[in-house]
Amino acid sequence: MALPYKEQSEGKKKQVASMFNSIAHRYDFLNHFLSLGIDKLWRKKGVKLLREKSPKLILDIAIGTGDFAIEALSLKPEKIIGVDISTEMLRFGREKLEKKGLDKIIELQEGDSENLQFPDNHFDAEIVAFGVRNFENLEKGLIEMNRVLNKSGQAVILEFSKPRKFPIKQLYNIYFLRILPGIGSLFSKDKSAYSYLPESVGEFPDGKDFIAILEKCGFSNCREIRLSFGIASIYFCEKE
Repeated sequence: MALPYKEQSEGKKKQVASMFNSIAHRYDFLNHFLSLGIDKLWRKKGVKLLREKSPKLILDIAIGTGDFAIEALSLKPEKIIGVDISTEMLRFGREKLEKKGLDKIIELQEGDSENLQFPDNHFDAEIVAFGVRNFENLEKGLIEMNRVLNKSGQAVILEFSKPRKFPIKQLYNIYFLRILPGIGSLFSKDKSAYSYLPESVGEFPDGKDFIAILEKCGFSNCREIRLSFGIASIYFCEKE
């Protein structure tokens, strides 16, 4: 299992929370800088998949500073609730939402995505960007997501993938494994966080393997939409 701080004895969940607390002050900048801004387009594509059903109550898992939730406002929901285990990410997120005047419609809560404090069949839709890869227990987290989703609800999961075709695969590996960790460390002052990123992506069961896990955890009609030559993927699915 990939861990941010291999020398520590704490479990993945606590280490991930500590990692995001450490990099929260530079997270938005690095997210857009390291992806050359393409991450904004990925979120837009994910949100468009939910447009047909116009969900009124949306859950944003591992919301961070709220970028995906802000994009999802184009759906005109009544409320978006976001949960995250990092207190610092939530702090910066609340500041951003207050400045934009969005803190009434987007509510941020500290919470564990693997133990959601919501009733069954509660949300019309769920969104999560680059979050499920950080679950300590992937299946437990996905089962929880399925539990709180309405019977007709839909989930959009945006996550990094592994390109498979030449020469994108080779160029991606050079950037992701050699260049990105150095840039991330320079700006965030946390070397471990941006070494953990490519390690966790390398371990993540993307593509058909992840769809199989989604279906095992109760989701149906799952499909993968590969983005930017396979650098990332959107997984779009419904509750059985």
